Amino acid sequence: MDAKNAVLETLKKEGSPMSAGQIAEKSGLERKEVDKAMKTLKDEGAIVSPKRCYWEPKA
Repeated sequence: MDAKNAVLETLKKEGSPMSAGQIAEKSGLERKEVDKAMKTLKDEGAIVSPKRCYWEPKA
């Protein structure tokens, strides 16, 4: 599984907004990988930020 899918699955599984650090901790990925995957997901519109520095899958 690539980092992008791992980040998205972690967010969906958790069910609440998470920071990049929390995503890295839960998914087992390195923070750099999470940041890169989140940038791609944000550009694609797959994740949204309900509050500063926290992300969740787009409904």
